[in-house]
Amino acid sequence: MGLFNCCFKTEDKDSADDGSKPLPKAAAGGKGAPAQKKITHVGTILKREVEELNSVYTLGKELGRGCFGVTRLAINKETGAVHACKSISKTRTLKTKEDSEDVRREVSIMYHLQGHPNVVNLFGTYEDKANVHLVMECCEGGELFDRIVEKGHYKEKDAADIFRTIMKVVAQCHALGVMHRDLKPENFLLSTKKDDALLKATDFGLSIFFKPGERFGDIVGSAYYVAPEVLKRNYGPEADVWSAGVILYILLCGVPPFWAESEQGIFQAVLKGKYDITNSPWHKISKSAKELVQALLKANPRERMTAAEALSHPWVREGGEASDVPLDDSVMIRLKKFSEMNRLKKMALQVIAKNMSAQEIEGLSELFKAFDKDNSGSITLAELEDGLSKMAKQGGASLTESQVKALMESADVDGDGTISYEEFIASTLHMNKLDSDENLWKAFASFDTDDSGYITHEELSDALLKHGMPIENIEQIIKDVDKDNDGRINYDEFVQMMRSNNPSGTGINLGDLSLSVEE
Repeated sequence: MGLFNCCFKTEDKDSADDGSKPLPKAAAGGKGAPAQKKITHVGTILKREVEELNSVYTLGKELGRGCFGVTRLAINKETGAVHACKSISKTRTLKTKEDSEDVRREVSIMYHLQGHPNVVNLFGTYEDKANVHLVMECCEGGELFDRIVEKGHYKEKDAADIFRTIMKVVAQCHALGVMHRDLKPENFLLSTKKDDALLKATDFGLSIFFKPGERFGDIVGSAYYVAPEVLKRNYGPEADVWSAGVILYILLCGVPPFWAESEQGIFQAVLKGKYDITNSPWHKISKSAKELVQALLKANPRERMTAAEALSHPWVREGGEASDVPLDDSVMIRLKKFSEMNRLKKMALQVIAKNMSAQEIEGLSELFKAFDKDNSGSITLAELEDGLSKMAKQGGASLTESQVKALMESADVDGDGTISYEEFIASTLHMNKLDSDENLWKAFASFDTDDSGYITHEELSDALLKHGMPIENIEQIIKDVDKDNDGRINYDEFVQMMRSNNPSGTGINLGDLSLSVEE
């Protein structure tokens, strides 16, 4: 569920009349305001007595929007306190028993972790006929990497300070029997815009409770940060330490250790486990920091350092071995580019996901069944060849033997020689949406608000604010996409940007196949 980062811009002058400004004392439930009776009922999702949100809070401007709902400013009627309300749609998102359990688990975990200074606070949960609402602490300082770039100076010691905070959160989670499962820089926000702002972990939507020795098999997380054992479907809390190690690597050199032009390519690089700590800028980074990176990115989780051990490492300890010498300028340049990368694409994917229907996902499920003839839960090379052959006779894509094998290798993330249901959905859903002109046009049109055929500087600025993203580097975002250098983004440039990271080499992918069948 946890797809919203509760960060926002407080200096949005154009939104002065949208309900986001502080309410008058009476309106906020202060002295002189009539006390409003709080309405309670048993929530169908939360399975306990809950209050109506509007009996406690007044909702203000929108802070962010994602696949499953929207986050808005929430003002407490009695105290005037300003929080962020994440609303999860019951009709659109919480369709199954498992979906409801996921929400209840996220709420339980956030309450379980309350009190840690570096975890976003959950102030209350509410439910009505349409939504489940999570009222949380607002972190108006923005994302971690954006703050680093904004400060403009960066030392190895700064990286150690940040990493120490991250590991404190990980160690606390593990000590309390919680695995985060989606550690990445975007899920660490600054509490305020001040220099001494606290770094706060957020988004526990993929987190789960675990018992010592318990292993998990579902693939979750984000491509750059996922541990190899997660891709092999046999992991425990050590996977969080790997993700933290990837974050440290980026903090030190500005780019991820495992890189490819597609998600599947990244997964393959993670499974190979080879990364560089010899070329520039690593020559300026201390031996102690390099040793820590290597201890965190051990491919074998049993050999990997624990979160508690990392906190005791000489480089991590406060006043420890981390150098006070500024890091190479190239680190800041690379970090800036990495933090800005695909910001427009992220927003576009949110628009596409918002327009997804249950029928579309159901179609992919049926397509999998069509290939999986023996109902084993996985597709073999023979089944893939047979299914593609039958599809070709019905007007689908006709592939050579080498293309079929390349397709199998691309989708077979864990390298076991078959395509599991999860691998199939991951390979089809994402590509399906990007290869559909209708979906891409809807996404483009959502930004091109004046129907001019171009996304302008002003329209992109409005979109970034709406989605709670930093607007300081709009020129660079446009420059990266604007191929004809006219200062704006046309539809062809937008499509090229959206499809730029698609797998290449076979000339076809599972997304193409699903479209040819469904259409």
